[in-house]
Amino acid sequence: MNNDDVGVADSLRVLVADDHPFFRDGLRSLLTSSPDTELIGEAGNGEEAIALAADLQPDVILMDIQMPGMDGIEATRRIVQESPQVRVLVVTMFEDDGTVFRAMRAGARGYMLKGANYAEMLRAIRAVGNGEAIFSPQVAVRLVDYFASIRPATQPEVFPELSDREREILDLIAQGHKNLEIAKSLYLSPKTVRNHVSNILGKLQVADRTEAIIRAREAGLG
Repeated sequence: MNNDDVGVADSLRVLVADDHPFFRDGLRSLLTSSPDTELIGEAGNGEEAIALAADLQPDVILMDIQMPGMDGIEATRRIVQESPQVRVLVVTMFEDDGTVFRAMRAGARGYMLKGANYAEMLRAIRAVGNGEAIFSPQVAVRLVDYFASIRPATQPEVFPELSDREREILDLIAQGHKNLEIAKSLYLSPKTVRNHVSNILGKLQVADRTEAIIRAREAGLG
């Protein structure tokens, strides 16, 4: 088998779904000029994309979002449901968070903006065809910023009525340490530890050390 045969056998079969003939022309030129991609069909709306995807079973679909009739996100959802092996790369002008996440939830493997140059687009097609996820740099930055802004919900502080030192001592009490051991580990005098323990019992409104240990362990200390 010669090198040309290998290139054809390994080429990615691509379907384009976009309602703008001018943009389809550009993608057609891109795909036909690349030795490892093959344009196998073109759709002008979501319904056509679904039908051609079922009939042609492409490796990659370049999917616009805003098209007449069914949009690209719904078309992506249906295609992925019917043919999970078909990988969808969204190619659109929209970069807002809502649209990006809707496309990802629908099953798209990548998200590129129409301003991408030919090299970026080919790299994205190959990446998605190889099972990777890829995003335009602008979209990737937005995703990073979005997830960085999400902070895990903080757990409510255990026994907020206690000071930090008292909570630390209560934790050691719950571990079974005696006052003298606590004093040595925290470099405190035994008297200071006794005073802290007395304050802890009073603030927790417990009768003795044993009851304090039970409360502390129920709260996850120790």
